[in-house]
Amino acid sequence: MSGTPVGRSPRSVALIGPYSSGKSTLFEALLEAAGSPVKRPADPRNRPMTTELRLAHCTYLGDAWSILDCPGSIEFAHETAAALAMVDLAVLVCEPQPAKALAVAPLLKALAEQRVPHLVFINKIDTLEGSLRDTLAALQAYAAAPLVLRQLPIIEGQAVTGYVDVVSERAYRYRRGQPSELMQIPSAVQGEEQEAKAKLLEALADHDDALLEKILEDVQPSPAEVYADLRKDLTDGAVTEVLLGTAEQAGGIRRLWKALRHDTPEAPVTAARKGIAAEGPPLAQVFKTVHAGHTGKLSYARIWRGTIKDGATLGGSRLGGIYQMPGAEPAKTAEAAMGELVALGRLEAVATGATVAAGAAAEALAFPAPPSPVYALAITTADRKDDVKLSGALAKLLEEDPTLRIEHGQDTGETVLFGQGEIHLGTTVERLARNYGLKLTTQRPEVPYKETIRREVHQHGRLKRQTGGHGQFADVKIDIAPRERGAGFAFIDKVVGGAVPRNFIPAVGEAAEDAAKKGPFGYPVVDIAVTLTDGQFHSVDSSDMAFRTATQMAMKEGLAAADPVLLEPIDRVTVSVPNEFTARAQRLLSGRRGQILGYAEKPGWSGWDEVEALVPAAELHDLIIELRSQTMGLGTYRRTFDHLAESRGEARPRAA
Repeated sequence: MSGTPVGRSPRSVALIGPYSSGKSTLFEALLEAAGSPVKRPADPRNRPMTTELRLAHCTYLGDAWSILDCPGSIEFAHETAAALAMVDLAVLVCEPQPAKALAVAPLLKALAEQRVPHLVFINKIDTLEGSLRDTLAALQAYAAAPLVLRQLPIIEGQAVTGYVDVVSERAYRYRRGQPSELMQIPSAVQGEEQEAKAKLLEALADHDDALLEKILEDVQPSPAEVYADLRKDLTDGAVTEVLLGTAEQAGGIRRLWKALRHDTPEAPVTAARKGIAAEGPPLAQVFKTVHAGHTGKLSYARIWRGTIKDGATLGGSRLGGIYQMPGAEPAKTAEAAMGELVALGRLEAVATGATVAAGAAAEALAFPAPPSPVYALAITTADRKDDVKLSGALAKLLEEDPTLRIEHGQDTGETVLFGQGEIHLGTTVERLARNYGLKLTTQRPEVPYKETIRREVHQHGRLKRQTGGHGQFADVKIDIAPRERGAGFAFIDKVVGGAVPRNFIPAVGEAAEDAAKKGPFGYPVVDIAVTLTDGQFHSVDSSDMAFRTATQMAMKEGLAAADPVLLEPIDRVTVSVPNEFTARAQRLLSGRRGQILGYAEKPGWSGWDEVEALVPAAELHDLIIELRSQTMGLGTYRRTFDHLAESRGEARPRAA
């Protein structure tokens, strides 16, 4: 697509929904209906999971559109949150089974919190087995606004063959891959259609006194009046329209397009909702960053104000290309207008979430914060020569995906990759192999155990060596004693009478602290006090090095004799689940040596609970995997370090 068609300003839509709801199939069906076909998988049943945002551009009946296909897995939920912060309208895609309604609860919550106008598209309507009324009731339990049916399914035998449009009161028969065919409304559906229309009008009348008056006077409003109220109430978040279809067979796609054309707010309306001033220099906000090989860094951005032209200076960088995605493939364009979602080339200094303005400082706009990590893997290169290459690749991935985090463990020496789950990190490792040629090995990260001692010991360390010239001599006597948990390491000098000269005492303290970095079990020793009480020296053979060696000898023997004990980190864990899974979450935490502290309703989340517990960090590596498997993929948690406690398991030496 080149340029912007004459007509309304470009608009944008995000397709969101749980995994397997059919968002990607709907994405492709919408583009095909608009004349911008995309490559579909040969076997839709083996479609790979969508793991990152897909952007495509198209025109439909003269209007320009940007469409985002958002990942469905909760592990990539931040991509969806970023998309919702950018678009004019969202289409929530779900399946017709009432039992699956719970899966959309977090998405409905996010839509309400961000005040994003949205409609619901019940996909795979051909798999409807019960009553659509039951599906609607199940969804309504989690929706902030009333759900109003725009369509009713026509069921012939055991199959859904078409739909009735509630507003126009016309019936259509699905035709695979073609526009639906007009038909007579079956008599079996007429009563249900009248009931659905009455409920729709009642919902609209709550916000329109003139419409309410007509209903009370038993006067039927015109379709134009109903459409106008629907558009206004959807934009205001007062109602949510519900449409039906089957994306795989292109059923209901053109009806969805008509709803999008009529009801999606214009770009200035969305900008006003975001608090963006109408006047000012051209303004854009980056919502995704991609390092795309030959094109270099691409910053996917929403144009909030004005028109941005190729070559403009944005955020301190000269723009190196503007790309649209007709059919989801990149194509250069000379400019991008207000309302468009485009890829901006080579904005090297601009981070995801940042705003940029042409020739001026940009006002800051809100952007979703990345969630806390819930899963981790220690990574190493198969070839140590690739370590520098890995560092550069990780820097790019962290720029692309703000939900990733890298830590280099001071105690363990490991490089640990943190993210949103097993699939998220598995995908990241695959990208490192595919895009950067890096072969990595992964493993469970080491737990940062510590050690301490239970009793005080007095230890003598003596070094005496003679090697022909100057010898080495040092003699120290130290007390090693436990301290309160969290008190740390302390060195105390109690030498009197010059038994150890003052200039050697710092070396004793440094050696004692250094020796505490590796105790009898191989882990750092914490919460101890080392007191230098006495010693001896030689006027010629004593040195800093000699006193260091003698101190290390004393520490090694003394720590082993001081009843050492392994300490494990204990985290404060807060698990968030729908309340029907609360008891299951408690059992899960208890089974991982967790101490349940209590549970309560999650603030601002009706029907959800938070369970709080103290859990050993050693038990948390795969907690998120089991938690999600037991909660329809909806459970999550956050954790913070709380304290160190004596390990309940057997204290074993650290592996070499």
